[in-house]
Amino acid sequence: MTVDYKSTVFLPKTDFPMRAGLAQKEPQILAKWEEIGLYEKLREDAKDREPFVLHDGPPYANGHLHIGHALNKILKDIIVRSQQMMGKNANYVPGWDCHGLPIEWKIEEKYRKKKKDKDQVPVLEFREECRQFAKEWIDIQREEFKRLGLVGNWEDPYLTMTNRAEAIIAKELCRFLMNGSLYKGAKPVMWSPVEKTALAEAEVEYFDHESTTIHVRFKVEETKLDVIKDATIVIWTTTPWTMPGNRAISYGNDIDYAVYEILDVHDGSLARVGEKICLADALAAEVMGEAKVADFKQIARFKGKELEGTICSHPWRGRDYDFDVPCIAGDHVTTEAGTGFVHTAPGHGQEDWEVSMQYGIAVPDTVGPDGCYYDHVPIFAGEHVYKVAPHVLEQLTEVGSLLASGKIMHSYPCSWRSKAKLIFRNTPQWFISMETNGLREKALKAIDETRFVPAAGRNRLGGMIKDRPDWCVSRQRAWGVPITVFVDKKTGEPLRDQNVVDRIVKAFEEEGADAWYSRDPQEFLGNEYSADDFEQVTDILDVWFDSGSTHAFVLEDRDDLTWPASLYLEGSDQHRGWFHSSLLESCGTRGRAPYDAVLTHGFVLDEKGYKMSKSLGNVTSPQDVNNQYGADILRLWVVSADTADDLRIGPEIIKQQSDVYRRLRNTLRYLLGNLDGFSDAEKLPFEEMPELERWVLHRLFTLDKQLRKACNDFVFHKAFAELHHFCAVELSAFYFDIRKDAVYCDGADSVRRRAARTVLDILFNTLSAWFAPFMVFTTEEAWTSRFGEDADSVHLRQFPEIPANWQDDALAAKWAKVRDLRKVVTGALELKRKEKVIGASLQAAPDVYAPTEYVEAMNGIDLAELSITSAAQLHEGNVPSGAFIMEDIKGIGVVFKEADGGKCERCWQILPEVSDEGGICKRCEDAIA
Repeated sequence: MTVDYKSTVFLPKTDFPMRAGLAQKEPQILAKWEEIGLYEKLREDAKDREPFVLHDGPPYANGHLHIGHALNKILKDIIVRSQQMMGKNANYVPGWDCHGLPIEWKIEEKYRKKKKDKDQVPVLEFREECRQFAKEWIDIQREEFKRLGLVGNWEDPYLTMTNRAEAIIAKELCRFLMNGSLYKGAKPVMWSPVEKTALAEAEVEYFDHESTTIHVRFKVEETKLDVIKDATIVIWTTTPWTMPGNRAISYGNDIDYAVYEILDVHDGSLARVGEKICLADALAAEVMGEAKVADFKQIARFKGKELEGTICSHPWRGRDYDFDVPCIAGDHVTTEAGTGFVHTAPGHGQEDWEVSMQYGIAVPDTVGPDGCYYDHVPIFAGEHVYKVAPHVLEQLTEVGSLLASGKIMHSYPCSWRSKAKLIFRNTPQWFISMETNGLREKALKAIDETRFVPAAGRNRLGGMIKDRPDWCVSRQRAWGVPITVFVDKKTGEPLRDQNVVDRIVKAFEEEGADAWYSRDPQEFLGNEYSADDFEQVTDILDVWFDSGSTHAFVLEDRDDLTWPASLYLEGSDQHRGWFHSSLLESCGTRGRAPYDAVLTHGFVLDEKGYKMSKSLGNVTSPQDVNNQYGADILRLWVVSADTADDLRIGPEIIKQQSDVYRRLRNTLRYLLGNLDGFSDAEKLPFEEMPELERWVLHRLFTLDKQLRKACNDFVFHKAFAELHHFCAVELSAFYFDIRKDAVYCDGADSVRRRAARTVLDILFNTLSAWFAPFMVFTTEEAWTSRFGEDADSVHLRQFPEIPANWQDDALAAKWAKVRDLRKVVTGALELKRKEKVIGASLQAAPDVYAPTEYVEAMNGIDLAELSITSAAQLHEGNVPSGAFIMEDIKGIGVVFKEADGGKCERCWQILPEVSDEGGICKRCEDAIA
C-alpha cells in the first residue's frame, strides 16, 4: 500500500502571489497609505531625530509628467526614504513653480487662437487666468507624482504663487535693493523677439542652425601704422543683422597680424587684384580660400598692439552711418576662427558690450522688442532681423565692402518654449551686481564649502559663477512677482526706504502680488513721498529669482523644515538654473549657500541614445509604464542606473527591469513561503548556527555596510547590483538551493532546519527593509502578507542594526573555496543532465578530486548536501584523466557516478538504506515520528 508522504513535508505556504499585478495593486496600497496617514506617522515617529532636508526643486505646473520628472522624483524619494530608515527625520515637502513664461505662454496661445491681443486684457484678469491654469496642473501633477510611490507633504506643498511666497520673494528682492546691489542698466541680454522678453540662460536651448556668414572690409581712416594706411581691415560675422549696430573693431594685442596684397582671383570672387587687406596671419590662408583668392603675398607683419589709435569708417559711411569705428584691444579676440578681428556691436553681445564700456563707446539702440529695427536706424528701419540678411549683403555689395559670404551650420540659442531663435539686444533692465557687495566672491567661497555629487559639479558651477555677468532679474511680462521698486523721476535712482518695503510686503501677504497692480501706489509710499514724483516699475522678476528664493519661504519659513537644506537634487542642467540662482540669492542675502550638498543626475534618452520626441515615436511615458508594469518597475530602473550619466529607457530596458523585479519578488516569496508558522520559540542562537548560516549572516554584515555607504553617498546602483546578485545568486542559486532539503524534509526540531528558518526570518526582516526605499509597493505587500493588514507599514521601520559579531572574514574566505568547489560539481552534473544521463542531481554520487586547501575548507561540511546529491566522496590529490574540469577553477575534477540504493519516497534521495520500493530513509522516519 502506497503512503502519501506529501502531507508530512514542510512545503512553502504563502498568499504572496508569484504574479505581481502591480498596475492594479499599487493604487490599492496608495489608498491604504492615505487611510492610515502614513506621512503623518512618519513625521511623528521621527520628530526627535536629526533632520535631513532634501529641498525639492519646483517643476513647472504646465503639463503632464514626463519620464525626466519620474527619474527626478523617484531618486528624491529613494534618498528621503533611505535617510528616514537610517535614523533621520527626512521630511519631504514638494513644491511647484507657478510663475513665468511656461504658463503665461499657454494663456497667450489661447488668445492668439482667438486673434486677440493679450496686452488688451486687463492685467489682473490675465494673471487670474494664469493662476487658475497653474492650479489645475498642480492637482493633475500631484496625483501623477503620488502614483510613483512618493511619500511627502502632498496636502501642504509649497507654491511660488501663494500670498506668503510672493511676499517673501518681494522681500528678498528688496534686500538687494536696500544693500545697493540692485540697479537699472542698459546691457545686451538674451532676448526673444517672439515672446518679447529677456530670457535667462537656463531658459535657452541650442539647436543646429544654418546662418549666413560675411567677411566685411572696413576702410582705415587714421593710424600710426604706415603699412595699413591704404589697406582695409576685414571682419567676419555669422550675424549680418548686427552690422547696423557696429561701433568698433576688436583686436588682440599679442596676435600676429599681416597686410596682404591680392595678386590674382578666381571667377566669382569679390576680392580685387591689387587691393590690400589686413588679417591675422594664422587665418590668412583660410580667409583667402573663402574669398576665392587665387594668389596673394604678405607685404607687412606686426603685433596687434601696434594698431592702438587706429580709426576705420563704417562700410555705410555716406549713408547715414557717418561715425568713426575705432580699433580697440580685447581679451576675447582669438585666432580660432574668422579673421582675427572681431566686429564689435556693443548692443548685441556681452563681450562686445564689456570691451566697449572699457573704451567709453556708446551703445546704440537698434532693435526693438519685436525684433524689428527702430525707425531711426538708417537703411533697415522696420525690417525684422530674422529676414534682413539678404538686404545687408546687398547693401555691403553696393558699397564694395563685402569680401565674401557663405553659410555655416552651428549651434544657435533658441527659446525652449517657442523654439524661436534668440538675439542679443541692448535693453534697460534691472540687474543684481556681482561685484558691489562681493557676491561673486561669496558664491565662489560657498561652492568650495559645498559637497558635490558627482564632484565635477563643483568646477562646472564654479566656472559659471567666475565668468558670469551681473544677474538680469527683470522680465517684460505679466505673470509673476513684480519688481517692487519705485524710481525717482528726477534722479532716475530707485527709492531705498525700508518702511516702503515693509508696506509692500504686508500688502502682498494680505492679497498677493496682485496688490502691486490693484492698490494705489501712494499706499506703498506712505506720507513721506508723493506718487507723482516716482515711476512704479511694471517689469516682473525673472522666474529663476522666484525659485532661487524658495529656501527663504520654504526652508526658513516652515516649522517642519530647517535651513540650510541637507541636499539639493536636480538634473545637470540646473548648474545654470536652480542651483545657480539659489546660490546667488542666498549668498547675496545670507552670505552662504542654501544647501550643504548638491546632487545632479543626467537626462533620459531612448534605448538607442537618442533624445525622445513624439515625432520619432520613441517617447516612454511614466503613465504608460505605471499602467502596464507598475511604478516599482520604474523605481528599479532608477536605482539600478548610474544616475550621474544620461539614462536610457525603452521597451527592452523595461523588460530587463521586469526580469530583475521578478527575481527579487521570488526571493521574497520564497522567504514568506518557508516562514509559514515560524515563531520566536523556533529561533536558534547565533552561536549554535552551522557554518553555512553564519556565512549568510556575514554577507548581511558586508551588504549592510555597502548599502549604508550608498545611501550616504546618494549613489545606489553598485549597492543595488550587489543586493540583486545576493538574492539571485548567493541566496536563490546557492543557499536556498542547498537548504531546501533541510527546510522541507528535516524534523521540525532539527538544528539544521531551525537554523535555516531563523536565517530566513532574518533575511526577510532585513531585505524587506533594505528594499523598502526602492520597491515601495512590493515590500509593503510582502510585509502585510506576513504580518497582516493591521501591522504597521514596512516604511515605518528602520534598517536593522547588524550585529558586529556576524562579521567573519576567515569564514568568508573559506566559503569562497567551498563555493568554487561546488561550482565545478554542479557544472559536471548539469552536463550529465543535458546528456539525459540523469534527470535530477539526487541521482548522482560523484567523486570529487581537489587540492589540499579545498579539502581543508570542506572540513565539517557534507559534500553531498552541498552538491544536492544523494552521496559524494571528496578525494585529496590530482584530478584523474577524463574527469570534468573547469578552466577558471584549477585543480578540481569531478568523476560522475550514479547514486546507489533505493529512492526515499519522502525526500527523494537515493540511499543504500532504502531498499523497499515506496520506502523512506531513516531521517524521514525520524522526521515523521
